[in-house]
Amino acid sequence: MLSAKSLFQEILDDDESFRLFCSIAASGEAQGGWENARIAALVPASERALAPKITRHGADEDKHGRIFNALMKKRGLEPVPVPPETDYTMLLERDGIGLAHDKLKRDEPLTVQDIVTYLSHSRVTEQRASEQMEMLRKYFADHPDLGRAVKMISNDEDNHLAYCHEELLRFAYAGHGRAIQRTLRECALAEIRVYRDVSLAVMAHMGRILGWSRPKAGLLAFGIHAVYGYERLVGWRRMVSLRMPERRDALGGPATAAEFA
Repeated sequence: MLSAKSLFQEILDDDESFRLFCSIAASGEAQGGWENARIAALVPASERALAPKITRHGADEDKHGRIFNALMKKRGLEPVPVPPETDYTMLLERDGIGLAHDKLKRDEPLTVQDIVTYLSHSRVTEQRASEQMEMLRKYFADHPDLGRAVKMISNDEDNHLAYCHEELLRFAYAGHGRAIQRTLRECALAEIRVYRDVSLAVMAHMGRILGWSRPKAGLLAFGIHAVYGYERLVGWRRMVSLRMPERRDALGGPATAAEFA
């Protein structure tokens, strides 16, 4: 029976597919670390109190990248180049979602609206990350090699999502509510499209590595399109709601050290 658990188990059991999976994940986390570090450095004067939280967000992402690289090293594997069509972070940036890298590479302070854009983008992408890690945690929390990594990253992603909710609500109460809702909707609709395209590309690469039959590959592609159809119809709404999280001030302390580096 084809299930999410059996699919991931197949990917994890093969060195080449595991290497590609970890390389893609490590690259995305490293990119997120760089983006957050630059945003923290460019925060406007009126929001300097937010800089330590953004810095911690970036430090967490860097830590996750090191964890995925360490998991490869443990199996004697080296990272592989990430195929452009599987680069989730860069495809979102190319579609104009979040803050442009050209802006982040300059040494000009960001505006409050830029911070609202950053938090809205993060709220959407962290929703995806939190859900994905929750799924991996469900299936592999007790895995001898992956368990600790999955639980640590999952907890961090939940913290990131809570932080985005809390900070966006603060900005909404300060009068940015309409801009936040507009930006969240734009980000969510773009994210589900990019996630579909990246998922199809990743599964195509995995299928070639693992020698999947045409019916199996077709069934997986159908499932990805079905998920996109649901998200395009109603599922995107879960990415734009805001509520005060149970985890308050989730990024208020120092980043935890990676145990896998």
